[in-house]
Amino acid sequence: MNINFTLISQAMAFAIFIWFTVRFVWPPLMRAIETRQKTIADGLAAGERGKRELELASQRSADVVRDAKQRASDIIAQAEKRAAQIVDEAKGAAEDEGARILAGKKAEVEQEVFRAREALRQQVADLALAGASKILRREVDAKTHADLLASIKAEL
Repeated sequence: MNINFTLISQAMAFAIFIWFTVRFVWPPLMRAIETRQKTIADGLAAGERGKRELELASQRSADVVRDAKQRASDIIAQAEKRAAQIVDEAKGAAEDEGARILAGKKAEVEQEVFRAREALRQQVADLALAGASKILRREVDAKTHADLLASIKAEL
């Protein structure tokens, strides 16, 4: 056994082993490693995108909530304004109705006063006619003295 021959044969076997490994084993291993690296990189990128999308969605939802609150407060303000307007309109209508009723009642009172005056005038004219007939001791005819009685009523 020669050490040189053993060493050279081991070196040749090792070289064949390296050539075989580089030629047939190394490319599939490198492809598997590159595929795994790409998958991991894609997963990390997707995670980052997901994180950004979550932040954007959170901001959008906060904006939507803020807008909804603003719209709700606007609607409430409009409703309160409309309610105040309806109350004012109702007050105005009630005041108008009260004024109309008061005017109607005043007109009724004036008519009653006018009727009472007319009735009082008629009674005074009848009393005057009765007094005049007693004074003259004869009957005064209302039809014949209608002009005289009308002027007496007008003076009263």
